[in-house]
Amino acid sequence: MSTQSTAGFDDARTTDHPSRSDGFVRGASGLIGGPLGDHAVALDRPAGRERQFWTAARIVLALACLTLALHWVQKSPCQDGAWQNNSQYTRMCYTDVLALYYAEGLNEGKVPYADHPVEYPVLTGYFMGAIGLPVHALGVDDPSINQGQWFYNLNALVLSALAVVTVAVLLNLRRRRPWDAAMFALAPALLLTATVNWDLLSVGLTALGLLAWARSRPNLVGALLAALAGVLIGLGGAAKLWPLFILGPILVLAVRAGRVWAVLLSLLSLITAAATVVVVNLPVAILYPKSWGRFFELNTTRPIDWGTLWYIGRYLDGKISPSAPGDLGPFEWLNAHISTLNWVSYLLFGLACLGVAALALFAPRRPRLAQLAFLVVAAFLIFSKVWSQQFVLWLLPLAVLARPRWGAFLAWQFAEVCYFAAFYGELLGAATSRPVFPEGVFVLAASLRLITVAVLCGFVIRDILRPEHDAVRAIYADDPDGGVLDGTEDAAWYRRWRHRTTSSGHSPEPVTA
Repeated sequence: MSTQSTAGFDDARTTDHPSRSDGFVRGASGLIGGPLGDHAVALDRPAGRERQFWTAARIVLALACLTLALHWVQKSPCQDGAWQNNSQYTRMCYTDVLALYYAEGLNEGKVPYADHPVEYPVLTGYFMGAIGLPVHALGVDDPSINQGQWFYNLNALVLSALAVVTVAVLLNLRRRRPWDAAMFALAPALLLTATVNWDLLSVGLTALGLLAWARSRPNLVGALLAALAGVLIGLGGAAKLWPLFILGPILVLAVRAGRVWAVLLSLLSLITAAATVVVVNLPVAILYPKSWGRFFELNTTRPIDWGTLWYIGRYLDGKISPSAPGDLGPFEWLNAHISTLNWVSYLLFGLACLGVAALALFAPRRPRLAQLAFLVVAAFLIFSKVWSQQFVLWLLPLAVLARPRWGAFLAWQFAEVCYFAAFYGELLGAATSRPVFPEGVFVLAASLRLITVAVLCGFVIRDILRPEHDAVRAIYADDPDGGVLDGTEDAAWYRRWRHRTTSSGHSPEPVTA
C-alpha cells in the first residue's frame, strides 16, 4: 500500500537541532556552551502554539536578508559605474548586471534580441529588458539620474527577493529541519555572488518548481501541481539551462517506483517544462533567429574558460609533460579544436548522467530527488568548459536539500571564497598585464573548488548507498521532496529483481520506503 510519509508526520518527531545531530556543529557548539539544552524549545514551536515572534524560520529568513544586505554593501563601490583604475577588480565588486546594461545597449533603449543580440537564454533577456528599458526611459526624462546604478539596484532588489523566496521554499520543504535553510541563508557564496549575474532568477524559479513537485499527489490537484512544477522548471530552464537537468531524476525515480500516477505526473512535468521552454523561446526564434542563436553560438565556439577542469588540465600540460616547441598537450589540443572539446564535454556529462541513473535504479533504497538533482547539476559543472564564479548558486539549494551536513558544506564554501579571491586576482592581472600572483595559485584555488564539489558528490553517493547515513531520512520517513513518489514502494518488477539477486547472494536486502 502506498502512503505519504510526511502526511501527519510533523508531530511524530521533534524538530532537528544541528547542535545535537550534526557532528561538526555539535563540536563547534562547545565554543559557546555546548549543544542546545532540553528546555530550549521555544524556537521549535509552531506559531499557533507559541506567541514568540522569533521562530527558527523567521530567524533564518532574517539571516538571509542580512546576508543579501551585506552583499549589496560589498557591491556598492561599483554601483555608480565609474570603474577607475580597475576598482571593480581591486574591490572585488564587479557585476555583469551593471556592465551589460551598457554592453547590451539597454542604456540606448535597445530592445533585447530585436535591436541587439543577447548572450543569454531568452527569459534572462526578457528580464533584462523588463527592468532596463523603463530605467532608460526614466533617464531620458531625467538625465540627472545614474541609469546604470538604478538598473543594478532594481535588479539587486528583485534577485534578492528571489533568494529570500528560495530560503522560504527550503524552510517549507524542511519543516522539521528549519536550520538546514540557514546553510543557504548564510552561505559565503551567496554573500559574494548573489548579483554577479542573473542566476538567482533561475534558482528562484527552480526552487518554486521543486516545491510544486513536492506537493504533487495522485489526484487531480496533484496533477495540476505537477504541471505547475514543469512550468516553473521550464521557466528556470528558459533563463539558464541547468534546471532542465532535474527532470531526468524525476523520471528515473518514477520508473523505479513504477506507479502509474508517478510515471504520468513525471511525464506531465516533463511535457509542460518542454512546452514552456518552447513558448518562451518561439517568438524570438521566429522573429529574430540570428539574435536568438547568439547564446548557442557563443556556447559552441567558446574555448576553455577560467577555473574549469579543462583549464586546470591546460596548466598541467606544461608542468607534467612539457612538449617540444610547437607541440600541444592534450588539453591545449582540445582548446585548439573546440568542436572536439564540446563533444568530449558532452560525452563525459552524458556518462555521468547514465551513472546517476544507474545509481537511482540499483541503490538498495530509492534515492531522494534532491540527491540525484545535486549529482546531475554538479556533474554538469565539473565537466563543463565554463564554470563562472556565480554558478555556485545553482548548487547551493540542491546541496542543502541533498546533504544538510555543515562540515563538508563549509569546506566547499571555503574553497569557493578562495576561488572568488583568486579569480579577481586573475582579472586584475589580465587588465594590467602584470600578474598579481603566480598562475599556480589560481589553479590551486580552482582545483580546491573542483575537489570539494567532488567530495560532496562522494558523500551524497555514500548516503544513497548507505541510507542510514542520510540526515534527512533520520527525520523523515522517505523523501519530503518526492511528491507523488514520497512513501511509495518500489515497482513490483524491481522488487522481484531485487529478491532474485538477494537470494543468489549478489546484493544486500533491499530497503523500501
